[in-house]
Amino acid sequence: MEVNVISQERIKPSFPTPQNLRNFNLSLLDQLIPAPFAPLTLFYSNEDLEILDRVSSLKESLSNVLTRFYPLGGKIKDELTIDCDDEGAYFAIAKTNSTLAEFLIRPKLNLMDRFLPCETSFNGSVIGARVANIQLTIFSCGGISIGFCISHKIFDGASLSTFIREWANATLGSKEPVCPSFIGSDMFPAEDLWLRDMSIKSFVPIFKMGRSATRRFLFKASEIIALKTKATLNSNPTRIEAVSAFLWKCASTASRTRKGFSSPSVQTHVVNLRRRFEPPLHEHTIGNLIWFSSVKLSSPSEMGLHELACQTRKGIREINGFTKNLVRSNERRGAIIESLTKTKDVGDGANYYGFTSWCNFGFYEADFGWGKPIWVNTVGSECPVFINLVVLMDTRDGEGIEAWVTLDEEEMALLETNDELLTFASLDPSPLQATKTKQ
Repeated sequence: MEVNVISQERIKPSFPTPQNLRNFNLSLLDQLIPAPFAPLTLFYSNEDLEILDRVSSLKESLSNVLTRFYPLGGKIKDELTIDCDDEGAYFAIAKTNSTLAEFLIRPKLNLMDRFLPCETSFNGSVIGARVANIQLTIFSCGGISIGFCISHKIFDGASLSTFIREWANATLGSKEPVCPSFIGSDMFPAEDLWLRDMSIKSFVPIFKMGRSATRRFLFKASEIIALKTKATLNSNPTRIEAVSAFLWKCASTASRTRKGFSSPSVQTHVVNLRRRFEPPLHEHTIGNLIWFSSVKLSSPSEMGLHELACQTRKGIREINGFTKNLVRSNERRGAIIESLTKTKDVGDGANYYGFTSWCNFGFYEADFGWGKPIWVNTVGSECPVFINLVVLMDTRDGEGIEAWVTLDEEEMALLETNDELLTFASLDPSPLQATKTKQ
């Protein structure tokens, strides 16, 4: 499949950024993120072959939205600052000789990068890079994809969702614009890079590098209900907790089979902090307002699912206590050091599995005039830098979950033939199988 870029330009904010906002300071928590970009691609069914005639409205609405999301019109100045120079977001238009239906029959991971406007690797410095990069790709049938590479230095999944949905609403002429809140650096000011340096020391030793494979496992709503029932004993897990616990068990089983013995195992989960503050932050608060829970068990592969779900839930809930100390400036540094030290300590000599959930963020609500997306994914590379990572995404009906799992090649070969896993999940199905809309 060929994807050829036919135009490139910068979309500037419709109004200049005030001089007092030109230097945007990143927050302390923004330093926690090692990845340069947060990649995301939305696919839309469309039969209008004159789509290029409608691109002008996309550009105009993007320009208007960038005025409120002003850092996205800038570039990375240094490790602590964004230069809101109003030079604009990179915007490319591409065409492909494939139809959308042909691609979605069985999407190939090695083609995903072609729908993104930039590389998502960790190689090289991002200083000087544009904060926002967007690519509109037009399929031969008229179908469309919109690929985003937004700097992870300022956007987490919730922030990205806020921006995309607001751009979509503006394109449709919404008269009720969202006012994003950029208070992260006020709440958690950063004067130096101590958290970045410490997080590297804490997380890099437990990340694995090597030959890996990524597969997509689809858990439909009925299968998740069955998993939750199986995982319920002393607690009532959410669908995220139930699926995470189940995949942790299955991945640990693959590791045990490959090695011939059980090893201690660590599960971390990215936790959205917005609702955990007192009082809660507004959902449109922009920044990396996240932290990591961590749980270490001696042998998850030999434990019951209800035990693993309970431990997963307990680890995530422990973040509430951490959050209380995080907002107290006199206790913040100590709380962060203690949390990072714990994560590093639990990872010593153990198998590590990192989970992040982009469920419930509303990406499937982004309608630019072609209806809602028929598929959304956040995989940006055929060759992930780190293995043993799991990304959870909603299905279009909002009830199922797609789990993008990256593991060691040998362990993935065992995982994808795990009979228990395949009882609850489908391996790499066509996204068209999960495209029913909510009733």
